[in-house]
Amino acid sequence: MNRIKWDLSLLRLTGVDKVGVVVVRIIAALVFLICLLPGVSTAGYDYINISNPFLFKIPVAVPVFKAMTHTPAPNVQASTNGDTGPASLESAIARDAADLLAGTLVFTRYFEIIDRAAFIEEPAEKGITLEEVNCKNWRDIEAEFLITGGVSLRNDVMSLELRLIDVFKERMLIGKKYKGRASDQRTMVRRFCSEIMKRFTGGPGIFESRIAFVSTGTGHKEIYTCDFDGYNPQQLTHDNSINLSPAWSADGRWLAYTSYRKGHPDLYIKHLTENRGVVFSRDGVNISPAWKPDAFSLAATLSFSGDQEIYLLTGTGKILKQLTRSWGIDVSPTFAPDGERIAFVSNRSGSPQIYIQDIASGATQRLTFEGGYNTTPDWAPKKNRIAYCAMEAGEFNIKVIDIETKEIVGLTGGQGDNESPSWSPDGSLIAFSSTREGGVPKIFVMSAAGTDQKRLLNLPGKQTCPRWSPSVAAGE
Repeated sequence: MNRIKWDLSLLRLTGVDKVGVVVVRIIAALVFLICLLPGVSTAGYDYINISNPFLFKIPVAVPVFKAMTHTPAPNVQASTNGDTGPASLESAIARDAADLLAGTLVFTRYFEIIDRAAFIEEPAEKGITLEEVNCKNWRDIEAEFLITGGVSLRNDVMSLELRLIDVFKERMLIGKKYKGRASDQRTMVRRFCSEIMKRFTGGPGIFESRIAFVSTGTGHKEIYTCDFDGYNPQQLTHDNSINLSPAWSADGRWLAYTSYRKGHPDLYIKHLTENRGVVFSRDGVNISPAWKPDAFSLAATLSFSGDQEIYLLTGTGKILKQLTRSWGIDVSPTFAPDGERIAFVSNRSGSPQIYIQDIASGATQRLTFEGGYNTTPDWAPKKNRIAYCAMEAGEFNIKVIDIETKEIVGLTGGQGDNESPSWSPDGSLIAFSSTREGGVPKIFVMSAAGTDQKRLLNLPGKQTCPRWSPSVAAGE
């Protein structure tokens, strides 16, 4: 009965109107009654698709991992409490790895980590295998899943074994063992989290992705990158100039951006791990690049012909095709997941609005009609939805529009200016810039439904124009 209770709780929504809540509760009640009918069984039930961001978060217990050995290891430094030796170092790493794994899962917005103060037993003392775990103790504290881990240090080599256990079915769902240096623990944890996301959603999640953005921390607008969770920020450009609009290639190995390094807006296409690339420079502006999915080509706005039109270029800077033809300004292209359409911003109707164009035929239709200023569209990686920035009542906010139904959902409001939305590679999160903290723009991340809005990182200066990479970035 407990498992049925959890399954039904996933039907409940947050942030919807009261009528919607009533309807969902009626549905849940009907499902519950059906489950009680003779001949109806939940034995064949597997795991629900949690890609719906309105679903309740799944409760997971992540105890401190177990220090597995006491074998002396060379070059062992003092642990955080001043002790030395492999046991104390293993214990410190075990706690750090468990905390890191819990925080990584929380970042997805899908999981709720149960407070360790509620734990009835400690796998670090008792054991980390399914046979050594008392699943009832974890069900009693309302955990649905348990993650156990063990850390071993031998000759400067760290082994980390991790298990995901379903405490209701009393079954191990995932078991993995990783080896490397102690400094590799973040990579190990992320890979296990990817396994968890594959198990629950069918996709690897976001754990090997990165985010590019613009920062003024040096006094100039430079391009930076960081991991999906804000860890490891790195300055990419050192031009002492204005750099804008970073865009990732489909394989995550190239970054295109606009730079005023030579005094005018040129398009730079740069390999992230090798010292090579091209500079595309034509008269006028060369701005707002966007890479085509699964192809070494990109769209950008050029004005060498007089008007600001969108063109399709190769990754080496050769013009393939002019995509837009209008009297107005056409900027900010973004590709559909299949690469056959683009959305872009145009003022051809008198004010900035979002349009969609079929690349092959050139057929164009206006998408947004609500409001007089809609910009910076970003096409969702899996569904026919576009996130964009809209100005209303003097404030910029993030909205999402369904391309088929034209339904619009506002995701931000009443917290400063919120601009430049960018979808995560799995479509579950959106990065954006916001001035909600002291009027200075910083990078924030929220769920695709607009919940759990949190700042990503805190660097000096202003951070704007976030752009999420594909699942694997920078030669990972």
